[in-house]
Amino acid sequence: MHKIVECVPNFSEGRNMKVINKIGGAISAVPGVKFISAEPDKDYNRTVVTFVGEPNAAVEAAFAATRAASELIDMSTHKGEHPRIGATDVVPFVPVTGVDMQDCVRLAHLFGRRVGEELGLPVYLYEEAATRPERRNLSDIRKGEYEGLEAKLKDPAWVPDYGPVLFNSKCGAVVTGARMFLIAYNVNLKTNDVKIASEIALRIRESGRVKKNAKGDPVLDERGKKVTLPGSLKAVKAMGVLLEAHNIAQVSINLVNYRVTPPHVAFEEVKKEAASLGVEVTGSEIVGLTPKEALLMAGWFYAGAEADEAKLLSRAVEGLGLNDLEPFDLEKKVIEFQL
Repeated sequence: MHKIVECVPNFSEGRNMKVINKIGGAISAVPGVKFISAEPDKDYNRTVVTFVGEPNAAVEAAFAATRAASELIDMSTHKGEHPRIGATDVVPFVPVTGVDMQDCVRLAHLFGRRVGEELGLPVYLYEEAATRPERRNLSDIRKGEYEGLEAKLKDPAWVPDYGPVLFNSKCGAVVTGARMFLIAYNVNLKTNDVKIASEIALRIRESGRVKKNAKGDPVLDERGKKVTLPGSLKAVKAMGVLLEAHNIAQVSINLVNYRVTPPHVAFEEVKKEAASLGVEVTGSEIVGLTPKEALLMAGWFYAGAEADEAKLLSRAVEGLGLNDLEPFDLEKKVIEFQL
């Protein structure tokens, strides 16, 4: 069996196609990898790149792309809607075939050490590769974003896992790790009111929100820690964003374990919460790739178990409204069809 790893690096550039193409070219030039897609978002000013390859080749391609980004992207002038901490913001390694999670943890360490030593950038490890519990969650590492990184590096609690304890104003820091297949999934609302999208995100995301009293102050427990009210969906991260290109608000969702919460469950939950706030859902989009299984689960929900695979996939696209913003091409968006 071939050993195949997926890598989904996110770069803090979504507008300059020359830069995006050069980063993609650095990946494609590495033998043993297949470049699958680069999906830039002008509002986020961010590009999600996807490639697959043999384990060591995947590390080499990720490093080549990170080196290119360090030369081409200047974080001191970067502005965008999406949280970020560096030019190469996050580099996850994901097991596909013939490898397991521990293999991908090893790859994250190899990549992180090389970035720290050869590019001189601070590197943090997250998810399954995290070296301490408080670094497991990507949003915790990103807290304060690039603008707060210089101060963060002065905190002994945030000494990088690899690389120097120095603020690089041009490149920021890099986060890398190993995780399950994450589906980047956005649900489109028939409104441009980001407050509504943010409210829905708070209601559905696993981490929920801080509980507040009648005065609007956080409620504290007996240890003085803020009490949180969990959201309705497990293995879900979410926030509200404005998609300026279409003048709509989105509930931007990361499905960190689609077998726990698949896209159709998240979609239906957002529809329910949106309706309670007097807003319609028009459709959704998948950024990057998705496992076929996730769409088949949606197909079974919308079409029933009696349908054949082609019908199930078609009904999933229809039921989730995946053609809402642009045509959804199964051949390009389903990872099994790319291997």
